[in-house]
Amino acid sequence: MNKLFFFCLSFLLITQIQTLQAQEEEEVVSGKKSVFTFKIDDNIDPRMNRKVKLALEEASKKNADLVLIEMDTYGGAVNDADDIRTMVMEFEKPIHVWINKDAASAGALISIACDSIYMAPGGSIGAATVVMGGGGDAAPDKYQSYMRSMMRSTAEAKGRDPKIAEAMVDQNLEIAGVTEKGSVITFSVSEAIANGFSEGEAKNKEEVMKLLGIEDYEFVAYEVSKVENVISFFLNPAVSGFLILVIFAGIYFEIQTPGVGFPLAASLTAIILYFIPYYLTGLAENWEIAIFIVGVILLLVEVFVIPGFGIFGILGIIGILTGLTLGMIPNDAFDFTFVPSGDLFVALLTVILAAICAIALIFYFAPKVNQWQAFSSIALANTQQRTDGYSSSTYADNLLGKEGIAHTRLMPSGKIVIDDEVYDAYSRGEFIDKGEAIKVISTEGTSLKVKKV
Repeated sequence: MNKLFFFCLSFLLITQIQTLQAQEEEEVVSGKKSVFTFKIDDNIDPRMNRKVKLALEEASKKNADLVLIEMDTYGGAVNDADDIRTMVMEFEKPIHVWINKDAASAGALISIACDSIYMAPGGSIGAATVVMGGGGDAAPDKYQSYMRSMMRSTAEAKGRDPKIAEAMVDQNLEIAGVTEKGSVITFSVSEAIANGFSEGEAKNKEEVMKLLGIEDYEFVAYEVSKVENVISFFLNPAVSGFLILVIFAGIYFEIQTPGVGFPLAASLTAIILYFIPYYLTGLAENWEIAIFIVGVILLLVEVFVIPGFGIFGILGIIGILTGLTLGMIPNDAFDFTFVPSGDLFVALLTVILAAICAIALIFYFAPKVNQWQAFSSIALANTQQRTDGYSSSTYADNLLGKEGIAHTRLMPSGKIVIDDEVYDAYSRGEFIDKGEAIKVISTEGTSLKVKKV
C-alpha cells in the first residue's frame, strides 16, 4: 500500500515538473517581451515622485523586460526631478520614454536619463531653465548651476552631447549650428533626432516598439492600488478642509467637556487621516507635523495651566495653522521657491476657510449640545429641580445675586470670593479669568453658579 502511494506521488511530481519545463520552453521559444508602461503626465512633485517609485517597484515585481514611460509634462520641482532621474538611471532593466507632446524642464532631465527617447509628432524637449514656483521669473543662480550640472552628467552617462544638454538650461551658451546666445534650447522632433536627443518619431507606443525592433510583446500598464486611491481621496482639498474642521471642533469640545473622550477621539482620527496621506506622498515632513503638535500643546497649556489668553495661546494657534498649511505644499523647509503660487493659495484658503467654518459651527452647536439625545447618554444634560427633591443646597439663598471676584480661573469650575469668603463655583460654560468680577445666579447644588459681570 505504501509503495503504491509513493509511486503515485512520484508520478504526480514528475508530471508537474515536465509541465513546468514545457511552459518555460514555450516562453523561451515565443520570446514575448513584457513591456511595463506608466505615465508622467503631471507636475513633477512629491506625488509624482512617489508614483514613479511605486511604478518601478511594480515593474521589478512583475519581472518586466523593459519599461516604457509616456511623458507629457512642463516640469516641476528640481529635487523631485533629481530623485526620479536617479531611480531611472539605477533601474536594472532598460527604460525608454515616449514624449507624447512635451518634456520641458524637469521632464527633459528625466527623458535624457532614459536609455532611448522617442517623440510624438509635434512634440518638444528642452527649456530646462529653473523658474520660481509662480512660473516666469528665473530661480537664483545656485539652482541654475545645479540643474546645468545634472543635465551635463545625465547626458554624458547616456552618450548624448553634454554641451547641448547644458544649453537647455543656460541661455548664455552658444553652440554653432544649434543655438545662439540669449535663448535656451527647445528641440522639435526633427531637431532632437538630428542632434542625438531622440531616437525617432512615433505616433503611439506600438510604433515605439517597432523602432526598438521588438515584434512580440505585451504591454503591462501600471495600475494604481486601492491604497493609493484612498490616499488620493484624502489629498483632495475639500476632504482636507473637512478634516481640519473636525480637528478644531474636536479640540474645542474636548476642552469644554474634558473626560468625555469622543471629541478627542474624533480630533485624533482626523489628524491621522489628514497628515498620513501628505506624509506618504512626501509633502508633510516630520518637522511640519512636529510644529502642529507643539501648537496643540501650547494651546492646551494656555487653557489649563496659564490664566488668561496670551502668548502661549497665540503661538499655539499659529503653530497649528502653520503645520496644517505647510503639510499640504511641496516646500523645502521655509524655502518656497518652487512651490506653485496656486498650490500655496489653495493650501492657505483650505486651512483658513476650514478654521472659520469650525469657529462658526462651534458657536452654533455649543449651546445645543446638551439638547442632543446622543449626548445625554454620556453626560448629564437635564436640570434637577429643587421642587422635585433632587437639589441639595449647601448655601444660603441670600448669596443669590451677590457679586464678587474670581479667586482662581473658572474653566468652567473654580473658586470665587464674596465678602472675603471663598466658595466653590462654576460658570455657564464660559472661561472666567482670575480677578474678574462675577455675580451669583444660582445657589442650587454644591457649587455656586456664576456669570461674568
